[in-house]
Amino acid sequence: MSAQEHVDDATREEGQPKPVPSAVIVEERRRKVERTPLPKLQLAVVFLVQFAEPVTAMVIYPFVNQLVRETGITGGNEAKTGYYAGIIESTFFLSETLTVLAWGWLSDQVGRKPVLILGPLGLSFAMLGFGLSKSFWPLVLFRTLQGFFNGNIGVSKSVIAEITDSTNIGDAYALTPLMWSCGTTLGPMLGGLLSNPAAQWPDTLGKIAFLRQYPYFLPCAAASFVAFVSFAVSFIAMKETLPPSRKSNKLKASWARLINKFSPTDGTDESRAALLSDPEPAPTYGTTTPPLHSSSSTSLQDPNANVETKVPPITDLLVPDYIATVLNYGFFSFLDMSVSALIPLIYSTPIKYGGLGMDPFTIGVIMGTYGICKGVLLALFLGKTVRRYGPTKLIQTSIFAQFVSMSAFPVANLLARRAGGADGRVACVIILQYLAQTMVAPCYSSMTILVVRSCPNKLLLGSANGAAQTLTSASRAFAPAIASSLFSLSVQRNWAGGYAVYYIFLVLVLLMVRMTRYLPAVTLD
Repeated sequence: MSAQEHVDDATREEGQPKPVPSAVIVEERRRKVERTPLPKLQLAVVFLVQFAEPVTAMVIYPFVNQLVRETGITGGNEAKTGYYAGIIESTFFLSETLTVLAWGWLSDQVGRKPVLILGPLGLSFAMLGFGLSKSFWPLVLFRTLQGFFNGNIGVSKSVIAEITDSTNIGDAYALTPLMWSCGTTLGPMLGGLLSNPAAQWPDTLGKIAFLRQYPYFLPCAAASFVAFVSFAVSFIAMKETLPPSRKSNKLKASWARLINKFSPTDGTDESRAALLSDPEPAPTYGTTTPPLHSSSSTSLQDPNANVETKVPPITDLLVPDYIATVLNYGFFSFLDMSVSALIPLIYSTPIKYGGLGMDPFTIGVIMGTYGICKGVLLALFLGKTVRRYGPTKLIQTSIFAQFVSMSAFPVANLLARRAGGADGRVACVIILQYLAQTMVAPCYSSMTILVVRSCPNKLLLGSANGAAQTLTSASRAFAPAIASSLFSLSVQRNWAGGYAVYYIFLVLVLLMVRMTRYLPAVTLD
């Protein structure tokens, strides 16, 4: 040590920390801003599972109102179509609501992969059943099964959190709306282009008696194929992200007893130890959870050994930031799903009943074109926007855009009434509405980031995402039925000239603006 350094140490106040060399500070700052590369393959697999949800959820929208009319449940009353279509649309999210928390809890016990791969497999069969149904209540049943198998969607968000860190989690979650966008693009396109193929292509598909008998089977079969592909790929390529030491001790004990009972060994301690040793632990990919050591072979030999990190009670999630985030997430999902349900309903309803009088093919083309444009914009700009402005500001911007989108409905109908049809001015209003909807899309990834960041204990991450998904699924479950019923009541009883439904939702959007003030302020590295 030099003489000058001795003098500095002598003159430094007692207890004052020694200054850190500037080079170290520079290095620490550099590490803070240096982003970890995204695990592209695993993200792609997770996104493929996520992709199946919007495809199967949205494929029915271009034709569901016509399908409801053809079941005869409305008795020929056009005004009742919204009631029954809303029931079919809502059961998907209602059953998802009732199962999503259980899926999240199960993933904390047995791992993420088994829970994730089961969903799309069951979903593919449920879609086939829906396409083969010709009466109302079987449609409700198979739509309910679709929601049940989609209840695991919250687990995919836990996986994303576990394979990323604070430097790249924003980029990863920014891509999740892209999956929804792509799914909501492909789903309506399949529903609009492939529904009633015998009528659209009478010289080719019209000769197939099966397609004449089941006019909506083909789009459902296409969506089923998408779900099955996501199952097959995830079954082969997905890696487990839940560290082995966090899986259920009871399951490990049962597995150990099964091995000891049925597996042949030479009786030596070495062979038994090799047989009972845990497989290589799954990589954590720089997860936000702390590294957890895998259990040893001794742990499995003793079923009562405490090899797991104890998962805290779910009540530990009840902290102000998390509660505010989840409530905002649920209310936003209700508003957004209401718009999503009203779009095909209003577009397909005759103009004199408050709609725009479009056919399923036109609706499918419009929704598909919008989905493509939204997907491109999100892919190019969303990641940078989230990092620059933060999730909270993006949420507030999305709520303003939702106000614009809801306001477009009565304006479009008024213009269509005056013109006697959907003319160029109506098209401009529709374009404006979908531009606003594009600005709404970032809210989902932003809300998901806030859910992860506000979770008080990373050991509860699966339950945190499951609880959030439960509330959002509940909101989505009731939104279509409520929105469709309000629309039908407004038209039937001529409330506010048939436009009462829009005034009600505009007030709810303003309430949402107030709620966003309670969101936690989060910045990304």
